[in-house]
Amino acid sequence: MTSPRILIVDDEADLRELLEITLVKMGLDVDSAPNLAVARDCLKSADYALVLTDMRLPDGLGIELVQEINTQYKNTPVAVITAFGSADNAVAALKAGAFDYLSKPVGLEQLRVMVRSALRISEAGSGDQRNEKAAEPASLRLIGQSEAMQTLRAQISRLARSMAPVAISGESGSGKELAARDIHAQSARCDKPFIAVNCGAIPETLMEAEFFGYRKGAFTGATDDRDGFFQAANGGTLMLDEVADLPLAMQVKLLRAIQERRVRKVGATAEEPVDVRIISATHQNLHDCVGRGTFRQDLYYRLNVIELHLPPLRERLDDIGLLADIILARLSGGQPAALAPEALDALRRYSFPGNVRELENILERALAFANDGLIEVTDLVLKAQPQTTEVVARNEPVDVSMTAAMVLPAAGDLLEPPPDQTTVPPAENDLPESLPDHLDEVEREIIRRALAKTHFNRTQAAELLGISFRQLRYRMQRLDIHAPD
Repeated sequence: MTSPRILIVDDEADLRELLEITLVKMGLDVDSAPNLAVARDCLKSADYALVLTDMRLPDGLGIELVQEINTQYKNTPVAVITAFGSADNAVAALKAGAFDYLSKPVGLEQLRVMVRSALRISEAGSGDQRNEKAAEPASLRLIGQSEAMQTLRAQISRLARSMAPVAISGESGSGKELAARDIHAQSARCDKPFIAVNCGAIPETLMEAEFFGYRKGAFTGATDDRDGFFQAANGGTLMLDEVADLPLAMQVKLLRAIQERRVRKVGATAEEPVDVRIISATHQNLHDCVGRGTFRQDLYYRLNVIELHLPPLRERLDDIGLLADIILARLSGGQPAALAPEALDALRRYSFPGNVRELENILERALAFANDGLIEVTDLVLKAQPQTTEVVARNEPVDVSMTAAMVLPAAGDLLEPPPDQTTVPPAENDLPESLPDHLDEVEREIIRRALAKTHFNRTQAAELLGISFRQLRYRMQRLDIHAPD
């Protein structure tokens, strides 16, 4: 059996020699080229498990070679070597299709880790049975036969071959974590950990310790050494869910960890290397968050190398029948359960502001009301939809109070207005004495209605309002809203 062959493209003879010695010690065959012309000749005459190229070459840029390899040699992973601090070049290379990157001075251990990942990808591209089997169940996570879902699965399959950070966008309940798990399961890292972290659920004071770990005695209560999320995901994938909720101070530390691929535990003096692929997700528009100053632009560009958008359920209504069958089979515990044709039609006319998660809730409630497992239209108890839903559907930035006003009246039964209440246009002199106080009172009333609807379950209330749990908690403190005695 022949050893995998690696091609090194760099005009620095000393660096080529160092890389060659390192790779030969790993049992690999190595070819080297000082420029693009020689590299192109090598690619024509041999098959490579990995191409490693410098970004600046005497006769052109390494990114040109990245683009050519992705076009002509699609099963060959290519990585780039960038100058120290050239984050923009690394991001550009990843966007062009590079599998990964190394920064000068090249760390040999980091090189070995990257090469092993590339070799697994190369084996998968040539039909490695283990990876094919690993990919089979992953294809079942995101269910649907609509054109939108088929396109999405094809995108996920391509993304799985890269180490580039992926930013998943989509509305709440559309399956962002499932998409992240699919990317991981079809990647060369499928046998390594997948760690999902909800950034909005971690107290700000604990974030650094949770992400990077801590040493014994670093603070009160640190009785033992503990690894953080980065160490737990080492070799695998770390998903940062609701990444827009990260405070700015933590964003700086996260950016450094991603760029340097090293983390330092709280209380430690030395950094330790980590090999983690980052997948981020949020229902907010990160670009708009950057414009508002709540999200760092440099971190945005580092996370948003490749964007994957998940379609809302209302854009793939043809999948509802298949989704409903699978959900009912799981909920019924083997007992007969089905939708009447009229009920299925009603679901297909519904806009699903909560997406697949809302479909599951609707079916779970309907199954409890159904006779002999047959769900009729009346069992669904579908709510009337607000006309402003399509504003949210476009994922445009909307003021929180506006979002709540859109969602809550649709529920209908939070606080019923008096039967004789009518809408009267305000007179010109009917202005509030204090606009901030008036807006606070409006927001306070909406939050109280959401809490009443969810029996003071703050997690469900935050989801109903379209904000994070941490944002709701902050607003409750600011507006002096407390649980009933």
